[in-house]
Amino acid sequence: MAALHHVFVTGGTGYLGSRLIPLLLSRGHRVRALVRGIRPAPAACETIIGDALDAATFSERVAPCDTFVHLVGTPHPSPSKAAEFERVDMASVLAAVGAARAGGVTHFIYVSVARPAAIMAAYVSVRARGEATIREAGIPATFLRPWYVLGPGHRWPHALAPLYWAMKALPATRETAQRLDLVTLPRMLGALVQAVESPPAESPRIWDVPRLRLAPALQPPRVR
Repeated sequence: MAALHHVFVTGGTGYLGSRLIPLLLSRGHRVRALVRGIRPAPAACETIIGDALDAATFSERVAPCDTFVHLVGTPHPSPSKAAEFERVDMASVLAAVGAARAGGVTHFIYVSVARPAAIMAAYVSVRARGEATIREAGIPATFLRPWYVLGPGHRWPHALAPLYWAMKALPATRETAQRLDLVTLPRMLGALVQAVESPPAESPRIWDVPRLRLAPALQPPRVR
């Protein structure tokens, strides 16, 4: 049985966080979720009211958590949201790293993005700088790099399946298709749970799309 962890989650009411937290709780882990007070965190989860963009509002509540999962980000990223990536994604990871260091966290899990991808250059740039910030902080880390996570409300890329199939069949485009492949929500949740339960022997540990697609599929609980 995996060791139990005390996990601090930012973005706990979001697309991934609202599904990850019940999974962690069901496996015996303790969870603290940072919320803004607008939406309730899942039952049995300890709620921390604060602003993910301001470490001063929650850094004192991180300890004694040993694991920090950072899931804050701009919803539905697109090339038109470069300013939001700076205001939300970059500011939140800076705050998260500062709070994690202050709280003595020993494992930082960060959902980054697959790269390179020219069409999403601004998003990739911010996430790469987020990774760099974590590296510089010296906290043992796991970076998960999906391209697109398929799930409720995020299913339109299914229409691209024939294109992915064709690109994987051609040597010239096979690597790109594999690097920017689609990851299902259950696989992404499985990867996050695996990351929590198996801290890295070497840091940073990087799980790209091919690795994420091998994660166990953990079905998320029903979310209203």
